[in-house]
Amino acid sequence: MVVSIGGSILIPGKDDSDYIKKLAEMIREVSKTVQIVIVCGGGKIARYYTDTGRELGGTTYQLDLLGIGITRLNAQLLAVTLGDLSSADIPATAEEASNRSTPNKVVIMGGTVPGHTTDAVAAMVAREMRAGRVVNATSVDAVYSDDPKKNPDAERFSKLTIDELGELVYKEHGAGRSSVFDPLGIKIAKEEKIDILIVDGRNLGELRNAMLGKDICGTYVSSR
Repeated sequence: MVVSIGGSILIPGKDDSDYIKKLAEMIREVSKTVQIVIVCGGGKIARYYTDTGRELGGTTYQLDLLGIGITRLNAQLLAVTLGDLSSADIPATAEEASNRSTPNKVVIMGGTVPGHTTDAVAAMVAREMRAGRVVNATSVDAVYSDDPKKNPDAERFSKLTIDELGELVYKEHGAGRSSVFDPLGIKIAKEEKIDILIVDGRNLGELRNAMLGKDICGTYVSSR
């Protein structure tokens, strides 16, 4: 099973160390029954570096490399917290993460190459592992028809098909908004029949249920 956890969940600047400690405790518990790979995003720190790099004349490729560097720092931070359950030696590819994954170890990684978001990387790892689901731990509690922070009338979805999620994401992408899941990740999930569970990553009970394959309050996206 693969978890894509946003940098805005790990390091939002609010009780970060307390949350990461509790997250690590939960991961340690769940890892006793589920084989886990976790892909960490960059969050606001990555955005700071890419925005500053852009102002300094960086190319898109260079800015992507800055963002990838931050995702790997976030991965190392979580790996350090997990201690001997993981390793601070962060895999650089989906194949490497899959090869390292064993029932008694939790593999933690960040981004891989420019042009691939960490959501897409999570789907790639799931493909390599032949995993049946990707859990997307985000800063919202489900998928909505619009940004619920801006539109109080946005429709909340508890279940979607992979095609329905794709329609929502491409609509968001075209409007220049941040998508709830990466289009490339959705394409891979559809091809490989990988389900996607989208949950509030700071709600550790909800995240735990998603990782264990139990019922969730967020959005369950069926690939079949």
